[in-house]
Amino acid sequence: MIPAASPALQPAPAAAPPADAHAFPPAGWQRAWREAVRDPRELLAMLGLDGLASTLSDEAASAFPLRVPRGFVARMRHGDPADPLLRQVLPVLDEARIVPGFALDAVGDGAARAARGVIRKYRGRALLVATGACAVHCRYCFRRHFPYAEETAAADGWRDAVAAIAADPAIDEVILSGGDPLALATAKLAELTDALAAIPHLRRLRIHSRLPVVLPERVDAPLLAWLRALPWPVAIVAHANHANEFDAGVDAALGELRGTGATLLNQAVLLRGVNDSVEALAALSTRAFDAGVLPYYLHQLDRVAGTAHFEVADARARELHAALAARLSGYLVPRLVREVPGDSGKRPL
Repeated sequence: MIPAASPALQPAPAAAPPADAHAFPPAGWQRAWREAVRDPRELLAMLGLDGLASTLSDEAASAFPLRVPRGFVARMRHGDPADPLLRQVLPVLDEARIVPGFALDAVGDGAARAARGVIRKYRGRALLVATGACAVHCRYCFRRHFPYAEETAAADGWRDAVAAIAADPAIDEVILSGGDPLALATAKLAELTDALAAIPHLRRLRIHSRLPVVLPERVDAPLLAWLRALPWPVAIVAHANHANEFDAGVDAALGELRGTGATLLNQAVLLRGVNDSVEALAALSTRAFDAGVLPYYLHQLDRVAGTAHFEVADARARELHAALAARLSGYLVPRLVREVPGDSGKRPL
């Protein structure tokens, strides 16, 4: 079982991009990553919101540091303390509240460990925690306390992870998650998929990544060439929570990904103060579809310590989802779900 890490045990990759040659080669997207905003007060000053400094939590920022690409900051509304993108990344005093029912490992990752960096929860699927690095640190992150230093599938050249998948013929789909798997260099990703290609029972590859939205520069020629060469059908599950996260650069990156033949889906988290209105959810679905991404899941918040201020009550979530279904075509309505440890799949609400 993976013990949930205390904030003091958060590994360096969660606060900064990997520094080794495989995980952080020289490229344009790494420059954008290096230039990300890391100081909450600098972020507020950039937005003309210095007066919000009293709401910041130095404790939260120390335990789970701010990281947000400047391109994502540029999509925030200047002078708006309620901006939905800002709310997703700003470490605030509410994070320090201890709320009953909010735990370090709310989704049961530890109990589902199958090998180093390999999580088995659902039949036929294996999830690889490819890295602990992310280009943005979302304050509602369900793995903000995950012990990445001990549990990363990329360790030792992926050997333990690949061996575990090869040994179980029931696994026909591999899911790359993290952290964010696209935080790794393309060469490192190719190292993994070259090894997986020798496993005959694999039929699909799924990639969960926020980078095409928060750091669209990551979608470069080497990444696209890698995707085109993969031997399986590929699904890329992007992650946007609000329509304002899309801009021309994101649209272009998603179009390039779609051009590789990958199926593009979006998953979002229902977040108080971010997207908890029918108008915001409808705008998100239609804007994602305009960018070639099909709405997939709308997750109820995973009850992770430090995130209670984002929670929307189940009754309200159901009301919003019903209103969304009444407003939009069916293919634009994501499934409203919650992850419950021990269930055989996401639980519909």
